[in-house]
Amino acid sequence: MVTEGRIWVPYTLEQLAPLPGGLGDGSIVDVYDGFGVPVPDTAADVEFYVLPYTFDRVPLTRIAEMPRLRVIQALTAGYEHVLPHLPPGVVLCNGRGIHETSTAELALALTLAALRDIPTFVRGQDAGEWRSGFYPALADKRVLIVGYGAIGEAVDRRLQGFEVDVVRVARSARSGPHGPIRAMADLPGLLPHADVVILTVPLTEDTRGLVDADFLARLPDGALVVNVARGPVVDTDALLAELRAGRLRAALDVTDPEPLPADHPLRFAPGVLISPHVGGSSSAFLPRALRLIREQLARWSEGVTPANIVRDRATKTARSRSA
Repeated sequence: MVTEGRIWVPYTLEQLAPLPGGLGDGSIVDVYDGFGVPVPDTAADVEFYVLPYTFDRVPLTRIAEMPRLRVIQALTAGYEHVLPHLPPGVVLCNGRGIHETSTAELALALTLAALRDIPTFVRGQDAGEWRSGFYPALADKRVLIVGYGAIGEAVDRRLQGFEVDVVRVARSARSGPHGPIRAMADLPGLLPHADVVILTVPLTEDTRGLVDADFLARLPDGALVVNVARGPVVDTDALLAELRAGRLRAALDVTDPEPLPADHPLRFAPGVLISPHVGGSSSAFLPRALRLIREQLARWSEGVTPANIVRDRATKTARSRSA
């Protein structure tokens, strides 16, 4: 075993069974989700901390009580909420491999529901009305995926067979498994030809407010903006202006602010479909999360560098899930 330091995990040992052989009987593993009090008295000996699947700050505050901490494993794909709490010399790993399936499914569900106007049918059902007619199809559309990491690629896989033209955009140009990937610098020239824009970028200083008034103004009339990334990637006021004008539509799993207040004008804007940040919240989550934790604990017990490193304060390196 590489260490005698403690490991904190948010799931029971029964759920995580079988534990890697290098962890022996699991006696150095504490089941703790960062919320309960009192905090286990083993905090000072923790070297590997698996955060629970939440954006709540409480589990993050426990990090300050861990002087021996070496690795933090987040179960979210994005990790911007962890960075302010990341001590020097501590490695941060994200939940790559957990959320691609569920988030890509929701991206397609939101896209189809918004285009075919499923909310109108639901309201018609509630009102006892038969709201038949012609509605936009996904077929023959040009779909622009902005952010081509694991989630963006998973969205692309699911678009195959929908008879669409997919345009892929990432930080830099390269070849991809489904076709060429354009550079972010090409976005201004690509937006006027996009019928649907699906956002899967991480929230960084470069992507905060990426979808601003200029971005939206470049889109053609009737275009649909689908956000399964982070709320602050989109300028809410700029989007509201386009929605109120009836020029664009939106399907949003994330918003800014979030949770969206009950009286927020975005809730009542025409042409918007909102889900409550549930991209990763499906039955696909838990088995994938447990599998990743097992794999990371196996690496840890064998002295192998963990997977999914997104930030290493010792070497000041970072990796982006849209890279």
